[in-house]
Amino acid sequence: MKIGILTGGGDCPGLNAVIRAVVRKAAHYNYEVIGIKDGWKGLVELNAMPLNVQVVSGILSRGGTILGTSRTNPFKSPDTADQAVQNIKKLGLDVVIAVGGDDTLGVAAKLFKQGIKTIGVPKTIDNDLSGTDFTFGFDTAVSIVTEALDRLHTTTEAHHRTMVVEVMGRHAGWIATYGGLAGGADMILIPEMPFDVEDVCNVVKKRAHEGRGFSIIVVAEGAVPKGIEGYIAKDAKKDAFGHVVLGGIGEFLAKAIEKKTDVETRHVVLGHLQRGGSPTAYDRILACRYGVRAVELIHAGKFGRMAALQGNKIVDIPLEEGVKQTKTVDMEIYKVAEVFFG
Repeated sequence: MKIGILTGGGDCPGLNAVIRAVVRKAAHYNYEVIGIKDGWKGLVELNAMPLNVQVVSGILSRGGTILGTSRTNPFKSPDTADQAVQNIKKLGLDVVIAVGGDDTLGVAAKLFKQGIKTIGVPKTIDNDLSGTDFTFGFDTAVSIVTEALDRLHTTTEAHHRTMVVEVMGRHAGWIATYGGLAGGADMILIPEMPFDVEDVCNVVKKRAHEGRGFSIIVVAEGAVPKGIEGYIAKDAKKDAFGHVVLGGIGEFLAKAIEKKTDVETRHVVLGHLQRGGSPTAYDRILACRYGVRAVELIHAGKFGRMAALQGNKIVDIPLEEGVKQTKTVDMEIYKVAEVFFG
């Protein structure tokens, strides 16, 4: 058995833990593992490397991915899709493990329909993949947001300012909700609920009136004010899958708050800080469990499947089920966060 493994889309802590787990579990069955470099781009350009126990030694705690990643979409044209399929055959791969989010796994699902054996491992710091309760990288991102809010509280309070903190989350506000709740945010704005700028300003005014002369507002990058169509972004640049590159809602909101309240307001964009660094213990363990299950699925001959966490059990579901829709924030959790608004 010859296994190919790739990591696609945005990087996140825990990717190396998955790679290591796949290689270590594959060694138990004497399977060969080939690392495909830079996501689906590596298949299109035939760029790969052998992986063994020695190569993956010591990578458990490392952030990023030793294989590299990209947002390449081989199905953007028939030629690149055909090239990817031909290169799978040239490498002699029996199966491809794709570690990624909805775009990366969506490609894996299409390839499976074309007769290529694929296995999916869910990865996104946004935690918005359906079929799984949590994805690795999310816990690390939330921890980073929480630490940032702890630090921002002291400087914001000292200067009697309002601070708008923009975090990642295109379609779902999981990071904003969990990070904001853990970090004591005074308001959390998420894509699932269009917000009223006046309501945000009223919270700032109320806190100032009550003698709490500072406020921290957490906003997901995909959150949108009422009355505005589409996302707020600095430019119309799109990635290979057609997604607008977001960023700008924090600055937009900070300017609006300062104008309407006369309270000095700054904004901070945490951006790729949320993706970097060493994974938390939770993410390392989850990534290891996913990697091991991926190889177990191969050994059992169950292809076109995705490893998933349901409750505290690692199960497997059809790849298509894992990417069929965006998993939005559980409103029960958001309602808990709302208790602490204002």
